[in-house]
Amino acid sequence: MNHSTMLFRVAALISIVAMMSGCGAMTTQNPAGNLSPINGIANDSDDHLILFGADVVAYFTENRYVQGSADHRSEYQDVDFYFSSAGNKALFDADPTAYIPQYGGYCANGIVFGIPWGGNAEDFIVHQDKLYIFGGEISKQAFLLDLDNNLALSDRYWQEEVNGNNSFWQRTKRLIFRVPHYQNGEEQAAAVMAAQQAQ
Repeated sequence: MNHSTMLFRVAALISIVAMMSGCGAMTTQNPAGNLSPINGIANDSDDHLILFGADVVAYFTENRYVQGSADHRSEYQDVDFYFSSAGNKALFDADPTAYIPQYGGYCANGIVFGIPWGGNAEDFIVHQDKLYIFGGEISKQAFLLDLDNNLALSDRYWQEEVNGNNSFWQRTKRLIFRVPHYQNGEEQAAAVMAAQQAQ
């Protein structure tokens, strides 16, 4: 396939993705502040609600997912945060960067491949005082198979490609032009199963 044909296909795919995803989602995940892109949604009162309103402080203080409430909300870098209590909101307000999830709350395992997507509030680890979110249990287990290498890869792709860039463009680019170490979900699940059987 020649270069111009490839560029045409990429442009067509990007157009389709943009039409299917809608402008609202594109704006929601790419706020104007320095904390962008994010795994965010829009609701009635907040345009950039990170992690579906999960209380990011509770991951550290209770080591579990706790749903926050609009009754206890803060805004930082144009991103909205919900908390389950006034106390957790106060902790966040005193030092926001200590509680913000890595990679904008996207699945850390996806960022290993340069792809900002996914991230369930319930699937997480706190490692060396940093919060990492995953798209599911298999994604988390695959990431943990080689934690140090995966952290290095995700840090690299976040810093070099994802941070500060449009999540939809980045996602589309890396779904077409995959990183050399790319693994699909089935391959990752097989690696996790093999590791479990070897134990």
